[in-house]
Amino acid sequence: MEISKAEKNKLKSNVAMLSVLSNASLMILKLAAGVLIGSVSVISEAIHSGMDLLAAIIAFFAVRKSGKPADEDHPFGHGKVENISGTVEAILIFIAAGWIIFEAIKKLRNPEPMDEAWLGIAVMLISVAANIFVSKRLFKVGKETDSVALMADAWHLRTDVYTSVGVFGGLVVVLAGGFVFPGVDLRWVDPAAAIGVAILIIKAAYHLTVESARDLVDVGLPAEELEEVSKHIRAFAPTIRGFHHLCTRKAGACRFVEFHIRVDASMSVDESHRIADMITCSIKQHYPGTAVTIHIEPCNCTISKDRSCGCLLSENQRTERVKKTLDQEGCQAN
Repeated sequence: MEISKAEKNKLKSNVAMLSVLSNASLMILKLAAGVLIGSVSVISEAIHSGMDLLAAIIAFFAVRKSGKPADEDHPFGHGKVENISGTVEAILIFIAAGWIIFEAIKKLRNPEPMDEAWLGIAVMLISVAANIFVSKRLFKVGKETDSVALMADAWHLRTDVYTSVGVFGGLVVVLAGGFVFPGVDLRWVDPAAAIGVAILIIKAAYHLTVESARDLVDVGLPAEELEEVSKHIRAFAPTIRGFHHLCTRKAGACRFVEFHIRVDASMSVDESHRIADMITCSIKQHYPGTAVTIHIEPCNCTISKDRSCGCLLSENQRTERVKKTLDQEGCQAN
């Protein structure tokens, strides 16, 4: 059952607020534990959660803004606010990763003893459990509402899961190493784990930047979506004699599709308008909320040989129409 736009916006806002509260709690918990035990990897995770908190706040306001209807100043709606949000979030992650690497290198040069590693291990376990739960919720709602901002936030938290597991492993090595190898200096493991966290963060930030920024420059829809749109148009052949100039873009969850169709020149304006409405309805049923613009042209592609006009007629249909045209003009086909 398709939910209304208002219900989608409320659902998006609620799950975005859940992310804000979760990240705020985890950031405070990690920072307190990291400072208490002197672990740069745990502190780096606190910074990561801080960036996630800022990203979650941006996502929260972005989904609320993007849900506003089109107005005089924004006739195409506010969908791109989500793309801007995702891009800003990715930039913040790059900055956080750079800071983590900087601090970890300093720690490698001047290693310090770590106390109460078990506390850091417990905090990382809590972080993993919380972020798995919240990221699953974000992914679910993000996919249901086609929200760029929520999907970006979900990937942030999923990355936090992986990095928390890495820090957890490093702390376990430090804690266990003190009992198994009491004479071996394992203080380097903690900053090394922090650098590993930063590398994973940079990788995630790169993919988020590409995904979020592509729609800011009006990149066309992905190939599979283009094919799906084309399939809905071709389904109306041979009433639709051909289509061309298919242009697409996306802003937040809103898709924009424009194309020209060719119909019989004798078709009435009322009939051609009805066909255009049917095509629009078909596309919107598959991609709800899509803005479809169709330009109607008389068909003149029956004698085209290269199919550059997007002709949808079979060879027999094309031959029959050429003969009919020539007969109407009082000519004879060779």
